[in-house]
Amino acid sequence: MKLYENGVYLINGTELVEANAEGIAKMKAAGVEVSDPAEAKKQTIGYGILEAHNTSGNMNNLEIKFDKLTSHDITFVGIIQTARASGLEKFPIPYVLTNCHNSLCAVGGTINEDDHMFGLSCAKKYGGVYVPPHQAVIHQFAREMLAGGGKMILGSDSHTRYGALGTMAMGEGGPELVKQLLNKTYDIKMPDIVAVYMTGAPRPGVGPQDVALAIIGAVFANGYVNNKVMEFVGPGVASLSADFRIGVDVMTTETTCLSSIWQTDEKIREFYEIHGREEEYKELKPGTVAYYDGCIEIDLSAIEPMIAMPFHPSNVYTIREMKQNLEDVLHDCEQKALVSLDGAVDYKLTDKIRNGQLYVDQGIIAGCAGGGFENICAAADILAGKSIGADEFTLSVYPASMPIYMELIKNGAAAKLMGTGAVLKTAFCGPCFGAGDTPGNNGLSIRHSTRNFPNREGSKLQNGQIASVALMDARSIAATAANKGYLTGADELDIQYSGPKYHFDKTIYENRVFDSKGVADPSVEIKFGPNIKDWPQMSALPENLILKVVSEIHDPVTTTDELIPSGETSSYRSNPLALAEFALSRKDPAYVGRAKEVQKAEVARVNGGAPYEELPELEAVVNAIRTQFADIKEENTGIGSTIFAVKPGDGSAREQAASCQKVLGGWANIANEYATKRYRSNLINWGMLPFLIPAGDLPFANGDYLFVPEVRKAIETGAKEIPAFVVRDGAIEPFTLMMGDLTDDEKDIILKGCLINYYRG
Repeated sequence: MKLYENGVYLINGTELVEANAEGIAKMKAAGVEVSDPAEAKKQTIGYGILEAHNTSGNMNNLEIKFDKLTSHDITFVGIIQTARASGLEKFPIPYVLTNCHNSLCAVGGTINEDDHMFGLSCAKKYGGVYVPPHQAVIHQFAREMLAGGGKMILGSDSHTRYGALGTMAMGEGGPELVKQLLNKTYDIKMPDIVAVYMTGAPRPGVGPQDVALAIIGAVFANGYVNNKVMEFVGPGVASLSADFRIGVDVMTTETTCLSSIWQTDEKIREFYEIHGREEEYKELKPGTVAYYDGCIEIDLSAIEPMIAMPFHPSNVYTIREMKQNLEDVLHDCEQKALVSLDGAVDYKLTDKIRNGQLYVDQGIIAGCAGGGFENICAAADILAGKSIGADEFTLSVYPASMPIYMELIKNGAAAKLMGTGAVLKTAFCGPCFGAGDTPGNNGLSIRHSTRNFPNREGSKLQNGQIASVALMDARSIAATAANKGYLTGADELDIQYSGPKYHFDKTIYENRVFDSKGVADPSVEIKFGPNIKDWPQMSALPENLILKVVSEIHDPVTTTDELIPSGETSSYRSNPLALAEFALSRKDPAYVGRAKEVQKAEVARVNGGAPYEELPELEAVVNAIRTQFADIKEENTGIGSTIFAVKPGDGSAREQAASCQKVLGGWANIANEYATKRYRSNLINWGMLPFLIPAGDLPFANGDYLFVPEVRKAIETGAKEIPAFVVRDGAIEPFTLMMGDLTDDEKDIILKGCLINYYRG
């Protein structure tokens, strides 16, 4: 795999030329007209789709309107509640509400089912589509029923990726969907577009997860595609089936790219034809001479079965080198875990070595990444006539939709798997976020799913329980299962893959999915369960801010799972105050109590009370500030909390990673950088200041107070550098906070306190 240092030109979709002096001279000598990169960029697939959806008239500053929206049952309640508070009357474009996260309704009994009934009633009232639990995971339903060539889809799940089908899709926090529901736009600067130039064809036993992990391992740490569009091109694409491309595409989220798009061909036309939607196919390919801002060149024939060890999809090895250096690799993972787990538990992997081999406790093939038809059929071929054994090792398979499940039954693949001792379950995202198949303490699970962050599989570090996940392709998981739990790459087995043809039967959807056909019925009463609560009132940004640092996180990357856990919080996603109790519970259990103490002072201030009575230490802080800023008053100076993290926001798009902080009185985050655009957008949409500070020694520490004078004016004027002060020992010491680019709308949202206030006027 090669990462180009410069941009590249792609000629006729087949020849790469680096955009340096030597490459341009070569093009001219061959008689190829070399245009300005900005002009040649217009020949990319991504540029054309963005241009078709941009309403600003300015391709440098995009204002995008999407064709369709999709959410699942731990995001759509908050989104619709926010939109209702902002004036929603009907869904202006198709909006699909899937139910694939709280499917079990196990934690809290009817609490989760109340969310589902809320969704169904809203689909009727506002004119949407409602997919009941167990029918399909969000992204498989979108592939089968929503995607279209040249279209754009916005989803409130980070793995909203349908580029393989010619659809540019993006996963964002809920407030960005609210904007679309209120006929507003998705505003971004024109992103860089990076080519993923493929040659060759995969070896037998190599699957889409192997290709995806190889790419993630090459680009995550260096940020090569961060907030950029990945465009998959080159002759190697033709060697991949539609399902294979989909399996690679969905994992592009783990590179931290903005979106993805692929060139399309007859295999994608066939996909649409199989699903009864051939009219949605559109041929997409780059122009004669297309310019890309970077390029990842990948020889598919060189990819081997891969494994991503805990605790990130970028922690990759080939299974071959893993087995050759087993003790060293496992020891290295244990050392990395000291950072990820803060040394809170005694984490061991080397004890998984048995007779010189790695023994795993569990295999899972599931969800939007693993639950595809071809992955499961390949696993069935590998396991046919074998047994997974009667020891600790277990294998669970979750087809990504009921139509896939039905076809697996019809073609016999389901029976092959069940006969081995594997268990087939209905469509469910639980194994991806910690609500299904949680391993035992110290267990190691191998999964064809999307993520392997700490606690992502459902263990609870705060209770002293830890397990972990290694990501692998379904084929190597099946090979390991055939070897009764001992790590085995699929290329180590001689298998004849049957490659059965897929037949899509949408009868189950016709019988169970509610589709309003876009017709709203205002007479429908929304069903509210007792756990569905409105957002609390939020204040506008004051003239000045006093902030207490209530958490300090120095991990290289902080995921949204660590900011607000998945799994155990699922039942409370519709209840902002109850959910906020879990904020940072995995990373800093004292955070909630500290934030609440500060919030009491702000509540007293806003209500005309005495903030010093609620937070006595504040009086000395204010007295110190007044030695240089005598005019600050309770009426013009807000009191709130902030956290510092080196690089927060990797992972899920869930807005609650930001909103929970705001509900607890948070006014800002301070970071060296933000891991994803979507987390920074979530902060802004909840009225929080996304401050930046240079890497290095911090001028403040956890527990310190910060004073930011004239912060409101700084946002109004678009200041890039904002003077601030650390208040310590009766004195104030200056330092500088930085602010990245803000659009005019983003400034207004922060000034008004949150997106809800912004739309209320």
